[in-house]
Amino acid sequence: MAILTFARRHSARLGTNLQLLAPGLLLSALVAVAGQFIAEHYGAPAMLMALLFGIALNFLSLEGRCVAGISFTARQVLRFGIALLGMRISFDLAAELGLPAVLLIVASTAATIGFGLIAAPLFGHRYRFAFLSAGSVAICGASAAMAISAILPQDERSEERLVFTVVGVTLLSTVAMILYPILMAMMGLEDREAGIFIGATIHDVAQVVGAGFSISDQAGEMATVTKLLRVAMLAPVVLVGSLILRRTQKVSGDDQAEQKRPPLLPLFVVAFVVLAVFNALHLIPPAVSEASSSVSRWALLTAIAAVGMKTSLRDIAKVGVPAIALLVGETLFIAGFIALGLWGLGWLG
Repeated sequence: MAILTFARRHSARLGTNLQLLAPGLLLSALVAVAGQFIAEHYGAPAMLMALLFGIALNFLSLEGRCVAGISFTARQVLRFGIALLGMRISFDLAAELGLPAVLLIVASTAATIGFGLIAAPLFGHRYRFAFLSAGSVAICGASAAMAISAILPQDERSEERLVFTVVGVTLLSTVAMILYPILMAMMGLEDREAGIFIGATIHDVAQVVGAGFSISDQAGEMATVTKLLRVAMLAPVVLVGSLILRRTQKVSGDDQAEQKRPPLLPLFVVAFVVLAVFNALHLIPPAVSEASSSVSRWALLTAIAAVGMKTSLRDIAKVGVPAIALLVGETLFIAGFIALGLWGLGWLG
C-alpha cells in the first residue's frame, strides 16, 4: 500500500513537472527545427541559425508559460547532448592518425588554452571568458563552449559570454572553411597533411567536413578523423577544468548560504567518459552509436536555441571588440601552432 501511494505521488509530481516544462521544451525544439531547415536549404550553419532565431524570441524567456522549459532545455538538455558525444570516440581515430599527429593535436589543445588564459587580461577579460573562448577554439567550437560554460561558476553575464563565443567561433569557422583550402593549395600540402591541418584548426565539425572534402576525399576523411580526435579532448579538458575550479573557487562567509562548490565530477562528464570507453571497446553496436550521434546533435541544437532565447542582443553587445580580438588571436594561434608542428614533423616543406 505504501509503495502504491509513493508511486501515485511520484507520477503526479512527474506529470506536473512535464506540464510545466513542455511549452518551453517544445518551443526550443521548434526553433531547432527551423534552424536545421535553413541550414539544409540555404547552407547556413544550423547552430548559428538556431541561436539567432532564439535571440529573436528572447521575450518568451522573461515571463509566461515557456520560462521554466527554456531554462531546463538550456541546462539539462545541453548536458544530455554533451554526454552522448562520448559515443563518437574510438581508439581507431588515434591509430589512423599516428602518434606524432596525436601528440601534436594534444599539445595544440593545451597550448591554445594556455595562450587564452595568458592573453585574456591584455584584452580586459578574466579566466571565465578566457577558458570559454580558448577551449571552444582548441576543441570543437560551439559544443565545447556549451560544455565548458556548464562547469564555469555562473554570474549575470554567463549566458551572454556563451552566446558571443558560439556566434564568434561559428563565424570564424565559416571564414576558415573558405580560406584554408586556398591556403593549403598555395602551400602545396599533400591531401593527408592538408586534412590534418584543417581538422586541427577549424572549430566546428560541419565546417571541417566542408573544407576537407572541398580539397579531396582523402583530405576530407583525414580532416574528419582529426576533428573527432579533438572532440575526444573535451572530456579531459572539462574534467581537469572542473577539478581546478572546484579547488580554487573561494566562497566567502557571507555567501556560503547562497553558493555551492561545483561537484567533484559533473555527471555529464562522467557519462561522456563512460560512453567513450564503452564505444572505444566496441561494446556499443554501431547502429546505436550512429543513432546517439544524431540524438546528441539535435539535443545540442535544441539547447543552443534555448540559450539564445535567454539572451538579448543588448547583452551580447556588452562583450565588446576586445573579445572579438581575443577569439581571432586564439584562432590564429592554433593555426600557427599546427603549421609549425607540421613543419617540425617534416610534413610542411
